[in-house]
Amino acid sequence: MQVSRTTTRIAAAGTVAATAVLALSAPAFAHVSVQPEGVAAKGGYAVVDFKVPNERDDASTTKLEVNLPADHPIASVMPQPVPGWTVKVTKSKLAKPLTMHGEKISEAVTKVTWTADGKGIEPGYFQKFPLSLGALPEDTDQLVFKALQTYSNKEVVRWIEVQQKGAEEPENPAPTLELAAATDDHHGTQAATPGTAGAASDDKGDDKTEQTAAATDKSGGSDTTARVLGIVGIVVGAAGVAYGVLAGRRRTA
Repeated sequence: MQVSRTTTRIAAAGTVAATAVLALSAPAFAHVSVQPEGVAAKGGYAVVDFKVPNERDDASTTKLEVNLPADHPIASVMPQPVPGWTVKVTKSKLAKPLTMHGEKISEAVTKVTWTADGKGIEPGYFQKFPLSLGALPEDTDQLVFKALQTYSNKEVVRWIEVQQKGAEEPENPAPTLELAAATDDHHGTQAATPGTAGAASDDKGDDKTEQTAAATDKSGGSDTTARVLGIVGIVVGAAGVAYGVLAGRRRTA
């Protein structure tokens, strides 16, 4: 009985400790973040998702404000419609105009705001807010987007703290997009290099050869199957004839 009680107490203590660890670690990863759909390459275009989890048990997220980096303005910013949310794009004049496709751009998007039409992001759920961005800057390895998350109880969480190298993650880190190395075509995909077209042609030829070989193997397999079935049929037929003859002889006897 004593052993049983001790075991029970240890198990209960372990459960409490595990629950405490989970409770303490939850805020470390439950924050607004940004991730690309594919690769976000320098000089190219990308679609990125701002992931917004609800960290409250008694309130819903009803508004998200994302501020684009002023030190690296982006000429083209287009939000994707999100059901149940109204989006507003704010533009501002640039101190230094950008050049895009041979044209000078004097203003760019500096903030995108999503506002819930209904309940918003309820407790226990998260929502993704996609943005198409381009062209991404080539003189930096990352873009920092400071964001504000507003709850239905009027609470505002400011995700604006920039992660410093070698330091621990701040309490309210700003969403940060890591940029990959620039591609040849500056559109997020690898451009063709000399000899690539020939290689592609050879690959197609190899594919055709493989397809022909596969078809031949398939045809050969079908013929073999047919022959085997034919032989089996002959054997079964012969066995039936033999059985009939033997049965006739027994009846005669």
